[in-house]
Amino acid sequence: MVKDLRQAFNSAFTEEKYNEFLKDLNSKYPGAIEFRVAETPMFVDAVFAEKMTDACERILDVITDPSFLSLTDRSIPATDRVPNETKHSHMIAFDFGVCLNAENELEPQLIEMQGFPTLFGFQVYYPEIVQKHFSIPSNYTQYLGDYTRETYLNDLKEIIIGHHPVENVILLEIKPHEQKTRIDFYCTQEYVGIQPVCITELINEGRNLFYINEKSKKKTAVKRIYNRVIFDDLLANKEKLGDFVDITQDLDVEWVPHPNWFYRISKFTLPFIRHPYVPATYFLNEIQELPTDLENYVLKPLFSFAGQGVVIDVALKDIEAVKDPENWILQRKVNYAEVIQTPGQPAKAEIRLMYLWKDGWERARPATNLARLSKGKMIGVRYNKDKDWVGGSVGLIEHKFK
Repeated sequence: MVKDLRQAFNSAFTEEKYNEFLKDLNSKYPGAIEFRVAETPMFVDAVFAEKMTDACERILDVITDPSFLSLTDRSIPATDRVPNETKHSHMIAFDFGVCLNAENELEPQLIEMQGFPTLFGFQVYYPEIVQKHFSIPSNYTQYLGDYTRETYLNDLKEIIIGHHPVENVILLEIKPHEQKTRIDFYCTQEYVGIQPVCITELINEGRNLFYINEKSKKKTAVKRIYNRVIFDDLLANKEKLGDFVDITQDLDVEWVPHPNWFYRISKFTLPFIRHPYVPATYFLNEIQELPTDLENYVLKPLFSFAGQGVVIDVALKDIEAVKDPENWILQRKVNYAEVIQTPGQPAKAEIRLMYLWKDGWERARPATNLARLSKGKMIGVRYNKDKDWVGGSVGLIEHKFK
């Protein structure tokens, strides 16, 4: 997106350099990266980055409004509601497509958001390997705002650990060592010190939880959970998992982020936001008259993850087939720009801005980002098989230091 940097990067690129980069990236935790890592980072100028953060600030105005909790109460399924909800989500991710507007200019468009963790650990490690192998200007970094590596890791650790001894805090997931994003769990363990624990390994005694600490080999109390469990995944894997603790019961633990925020800050929030960089979005059951140009909309289920169930080319029959319209949204389609020049077909891109929210802060703050490159209809590995210059990436953002 920064023309001279893109030209310089592409001119200097070789497959040998890329393979050496991948070898280095995979050397710390061999076999832990199952997703495709793109050949290139994105170069994002300060103006485009400011457009994204401006949209995020307006969304945070909605999230911090006193009415937000009552507006989003319906978003939490009764079966998934967890007691002892926190006042805010400690982490938020905002996904922006890099799009073309009516004037053929690049602009961000919000695709989704989530009150849930993403690759907060890996996005420290991975860009550092990028910078080792490729020539990156010193004023381009993955960090947002005033964050540096040190201040970012300090805040990340404080948010995850809270006031507890590190051995009483765990990262909770379903079969963490089998997840495609497990590299992030290992990076988090390295930077923060907490152990990834499978939900089947939790020990429940009354309101208390315990786990077996891998260092001491002792049963250890769990006082705080860095939660990576998605209830959709838990339901889908229920039969295979066997017995596991019901985490929706009233337990004597703190959550970061609390599971209820996964639903509150999600696709469910989109219809409440009006902003030039947020596509018009409507609850399907509240639409009085369907648009005549349905082909320009996307139909999305509210309660799904990783693009499952999304209808890209909407027709009337798709609308008529929906049995629970209150659980679906209709979102104006955006025009992704083929913005990343590659040796072959140009790639489209999404940038995920990752926000941290400490207790005591009035609102979340921008911290870092990740990016995903695509040459398919949708962003994501499953839609880009057998393509190159696609996959996981990072936005290296221009900082104008004073």
